[in-house]
Amino acid sequence: MNKINVRNLYSELIKTAKTTLNALYRTLFKKQAGQGNDTADGKTGRIILITLGVLLVLSLFNQGAELQPDELPYNKFLQQVKEGNVLRAVVSEKLISGALKPENASESPKHFTTIPLWDDKLAEKLAEHNVDYVVRRGDNWLSALFFNWILPLLILVAIWSWLFRRMAGGGAAGRGFLNIGNKIRIHPETAVKITFDDVAGTESAKQELKESIDFLKAPEQIQKLGGRMPKGVLLVGPPGTGKTLLARAVSGEAGVPFFNISGSEFIELFVGVGAARVRDLFEQARQKAPCIIFIDELDAIGRSRGGPMAMGGHDEREQTLNQLLTEMDGFDPASGVVVMAATNRPEILDKALLRAGRFDRQIVVDKPDLEDRIKILKLHTQKIQMATDVDLTVVGRRTPGLVGADLANITNEAAIIAVRVKHTQVQMDDFEAAIDRILTGPEKKSRILGTEEKRRVAYHEAGHALVAETVPTGQPVHKISIIPRGVSALGFTLQLPVEEKFLSTDAELKDQIAILMGGRMAEAIVLGNVSSGAQNDLEKASEIARAMVCYLGMSAKLGPLTYGIRHQMQFLEGEISESRNYSEETARIIDAEVKALIDEGMERALEILSAKRSILDKLADILQEKEVVAREEIQVLLTA
Repeated sequence: MNKINVRNLYSELIKTAKTTLNALYRTLFKKQAGQGNDTADGKTGRIILITLGVLLVLSLFNQGAELQPDELPYNKFLQQVKEGNVLRAVVSEKLISGALKPENASESPKHFTTIPLWDDKLAEKLAEHNVDYVVRRGDNWLSALFFNWILPLLILVAIWSWLFRRMAGGGAAGRGFLNIGNKIRIHPETAVKITFDDVAGTESAKQELKESIDFLKAPEQIQKLGGRMPKGVLLVGPPGTGKTLLARAVSGEAGVPFFNISGSEFIELFVGVGAARVRDLFEQARQKAPCIIFIDELDAIGRSRGGPMAMGGHDEREQTLNQLLTEMDGFDPASGVVVMAATNRPEILDKALLRAGRFDRQIVVDKPDLEDRIKILKLHTQKIQMATDVDLTVVGRRTPGLVGADLANITNEAAIIAVRVKHTQVQMDDFEAAIDRILTGPEKKSRILGTEEKRRVAYHEAGHALVAETVPTGQPVHKISIIPRGVSALGFTLQLPVEEKFLSTDAELKDQIAILMGGRMAEAIVLGNVSSGAQNDLEKASEIARAMVCYLGMSAKLGPLTYGIRHQMQFLEGEISESRNYSEETARIIDAEVKALIDEGMERALEILSAKRSILDKLADILQEKEVVAREEIQVLLTA
């Protein structure tokens, strides 16, 4: 280390630091070629990096300078002075440093430091032996103050200012490090328009929304009569029914700008940001009026402020809600700004949001019926190359209760399956496979049933099918399968409804119980015992029987009364809790009536299967051989 020159060390450190800083700067802040000059953040980052590099170089240089000299005892230093071996010296109050003559001319001078014991004759001794020396008063306190305190503080302030600007929205694309910037997505009137032609079904909802469009196009019509256009429209419906799409269609039909933001995007870590975003949203809307403001998932900020959850509430959410209420009260209806919102949980919204003058209209976007499902399927299959055997009416009948998003998923899944099996067009079999996958789960090819289990499952599903085809109100069996699917389904019997029904008679419900018990009874007749495969059937049959007795007034002993108070956890869908409002004696009668209905269903199923035992055996044999039986084969067996 003694032979290393300080200047060479300094040059190497400068060169290494410069290369490192340039690489780091290009990685973090430099724009790619052809993108113009540096941004303000890039310049700030470059200044920070250069400052840190200078400090690094100085620190390394000081460390190198401190490590280089050898410490020389003071007595030996005096001896070296007497012997004339000292070339030069720097004398300060606390330290003496310098260089000694090398032993050989080819070597570099050896540097040293020593702590002196001061005497008045040191200067005379240095002068006597021709030593060049410099006397310093002490440390430069001003320089130490600057480098040790002021400069690090300035660097911290610069770094914090840069980070804070990025957090507050100075980052790329206007988004901050913590996303505090504006998140409003504006779809101008010149963008690709979505109209009501792009929304299938939901005819009643579209009819109500057309009035809002008329008011946006010509607000003076309602003003002439002394009325005002509605301030707010709330779309209520299950997930996937097309609430957001309807709002976009309203904007496209009216030809006005569309402001879109999710309710959850108002809420941030810092209190007050959500309220500021609401103010900014309405301010931009006023500048671009007439326009539509659409808030998706309104329940994220519109949750009720009362009730047992009020204590310890979220201040940020409450301030955001208060600001939204204020803005909806404050803007002029004649300005042509309509606020639309969507939620699938209207029961938890604050009552102040739902009062007249804010969300004046509540439109229910319900699940599509059969006719609407067929329209939705036709819309989603416009770009699909379909074979001539595809019957969308059958697909619509097979998908009761599914919403538009589910039907779009089935269409896409059918196309994927067609590619997988190398079909040039999407065939009906692909749609059938897609529906089975969505409703019952994918095939479990790794789950191989044993011979005895396969036989039991075949008789179980054949029992369901025969009872369904025999009872007066049973829906036609479309397909039977004993291929394991999903988590626990070992097979299924699919019935295809002839028409969409919204009511059920007591005879139809009793037939449903008999169909559900058909699988268990088939196992008991043929195999002499029952298995756990009927668990789901028993649950459904018990629910139907209890509903008939307690809620539908279909029990002769209890009469047309309801027993128990049902509490629905959600307005549209969700779990239902029940509280009891009847005596123990009534409870025993309810249990007896429920059991009587189940027993009646078992007896009916047993009677049907016993009378058609030969058909049951043939159908089970075909199922064990083919694993999937279509309606045509079932009809052949029944008519033979």
